[in-house]
Amino acid sequence: MRDDESGEGGSGEDKPDSDPISDAIAALREQASRQGPASALEDEEAAKALGVRLAVDTEKQYLRVLEALLFAASEPLDEETLIGRLPLEANIPLLLKTLEADYAERGVRLVEVGGRWRFETAPDLAGALEEVRQEPRKLSQAALETLSIIAYHQPVTRAEIEEIRGVAVSKGTLDLLFELRWVRPRGRRRSPGRPVTYGTTPQFLEYFGLPSVGDLPGQSDLKAAGLLDARIPADFQIPDPSRTEELTLQEDPMDEEEAHAFHIDFMESDDDNGGETS
Repeated sequence: MRDDESGEGGSGEDKPDSDPISDAIAALREQASRQGPASALEDEEAAKALGVRLAVDTEKQYLRVLEALLFAASEPLDEETLIGRLPLEANIPLLLKTLEADYAERGVRLVEVGGRWRFETAPDLAGALEEVRQEPRKLSQAALETLSIIAYHQPVTRAEIEEIRGVAVSKGTLDLLFELRWVRPRGRRRSPGRPVTYGTTPQFLEYFGLPSVGDLPGQSDLKAAGLLDARIPADFQIPDPSRTEELTLQEDPMDEEEAHAFHIDFMESDDDNGGETS
């Protein structure tokens, strides 16, 4: 029995080799020995991925800038001009080719004309873009003055226009402004004779790119543009076209039917004022 027990004891001396704790420690050591190189490899791969992503983002930004420059340009741009507007590392020829490919199947295309680049509509869409446009006739000095007075003094009557200008207003001058849809009859003044008052239209604001009549140029703007004599009287004031509340209270607005009837009657009436001098 003792021999057997001692034999079992002898076999028990081999147990540390298969001890779970020892095995776990050995596994941890092995894992730790591999951890350094593996981590370095992962870092290198992450850096490469980050570099690629940054390069892609940078190219996208260059393409956006290039696209904006070409869209905003009033004439085709050559590569030298584009190089001067983008960072030196930007590959302009490659970016142009990329943008050209991006727009190849769109309604607008990027094309090279005489060594310069521009956006133009696709040729197959020419039929859809045809439009018959009638350019407004060039305004005479009298028409410009009348339009300016109406714009700045509205609501204003014909008699008030004539008083400001110092000459009679011919029917032809107002006819032209009516035809252009820049001026409209807006009401009747609450005064003897109930004269018609005139004002500008939304088409007037659209044509001249104005958000509202309050955005018409003021006295300082007109001086800067050379449209006012520098020696104007000290008490001279440009009226504020946005201050219409007080004058609006002095008129009764016209509805569309009455305004249309007045327009037709006005257009068909004889010009009793004769010719107009500027």
